[in-house]
Amino acid sequence: MQRLRRYLVTGLILWVPLGITIWVLTLIVSTLDKTLLLIPQQYRPETLLGFTIPGLGVVLTFIILLVTGVMTRNFVGQRLVKGWDSVLRRIPVVKSIYSGVKQVSDTLFSDTGQAFRKALLIEFPSPGSYTIAFMTGTPSGEVLSRLPGDHVSVYVPTTPNPTSGYFLLVPKNKTQELDMSVDEALKYIVSMGVVGPGHQVASGTVGAGKPNALRN
Repeated sequence: MQRLRRYLVTGLILWVPLGITIWVLTLIVSTLDKTLLLIPQQYRPETLLGFTIPGLGVVLTFIILLVTGVMTRNFVGQRLVKGWDSVLRRIPVVKSIYSGVKQVSDTLFSDTGQAFRKALLIEFPSPGSYTIAFMTGTPSGEVLSRLPGDHVSVYVPTTPNPTSGYFLLVPKNKTQELDMSVDEALKYIVSMGVVGPGHQVASGTVGAGKPNALRN
């Protein structure tokens, strides 16, 4: 029985990651394939060829994004984007959603942005307990004026679902920058510590202090 159990566990270790990967890729491809709805019915593969082509929506999405990026790089494209942006910001309800999403996307995808570029070790949820967080920026405006000393904005993801979590403002000298990539830190979080990062020790703190321990 022990040998049978060992064989089953070995099989699970092999097939579970592969199965989940295939499931995620299938979900992404099927979702992107819905962009084919932008093509008139008479020009779709099922009409011209008599069968569907899985993944064609991925290619179409890539082309749309590429063409949009090229067009918005010139003067005319930038004027169109500004006009589109101005119209959406004047529509009730829509402007609230659009403005918030655009601000987040601009921050995340900006070449100069610092959001999710650093993995930090912070003391959370109580003194003596630690977790990994991602730096999202620094406080500003009224929030900054009400905080004593330097602080950083961090996102603490939950395990095993990192899409939910906590937003915290942490004193800069209470954070420790980890010598690992964001991808490594995310794997470490999602696996609940099973998949360890390549480097175990922090290279230094975001603020001044000892490199391998949080400052008091």
